[in-house]
Amino acid sequence: MNYLAEKYPGEVEKILAKYPAEQKRSAVMPLLYLSQREHGYVTKQSLQDIAELAGVSTTDVASLVGFYTLYHGQPGGARRIQVCNDLPCALRGADQFLEALCENLGIQVGETTPDGLVTVEAVMCLAGCDKAPLFQVQTGEGLDYYEEQTVESALQLVEKWRIEEQPRQPIESAESTLAAIAKGGSSSVSEQERIMVQEEGGQ
Repeated sequence: MNYLAEKYPGEVEKILAKYPAEQKRSAVMPLLYLSQREHGYVTKQSLQDIAELAGVSTTDVASLVGFYTLYHGQPGGARRIQVCNDLPCALRGADQFLEALCENLGIQVGETTPDGLVTVEAVMCLAGCDKAPLFQVQTGEGLDYYEEQTVESALQLVEKWRIEEQPRQPIESAESTLAAIAKGGSSSVSEQERIMVQEEGGQ
């Protein structure tokens, strides 16, 4: 059974239909992009599935995963921060930015934060050398670009993601917390929690 074709029959068919039957190998890259949508990386099973669909070897498919930075052969964080540190960007402080960012996150380049939120990677050429330090953020939904960054602005972005990943309070809990705030009876509620609760309560 071809798991990829089984899970995404319509999308696989649409991708393959773009290429002549004798040129199915041209579908490898869009199939790779489709395959890593679910887990954030290309599994060994996906390598086999794509090879079968495109009529090539698994080695051929794996070589593309190893070459292009937008394909991943290993699990990573929910978001991948990919910092450009080629020469022009390095001259604008990209290496120092990358090192300091990882130091503040408690990881090395290529590693993932303990909470699984972020993987930080070095990549080459994001076509914005004059706006370095810059990075792209890759998720299963696509790419976002952040230019002229500082370590502080990048860390604020990571913290924003952490807050977004926190489970929302149930309505009943939000209402009771709002009541405690109104009565001045909860001194342990942080400002951020206060804001989140008020948003949940519709205020």
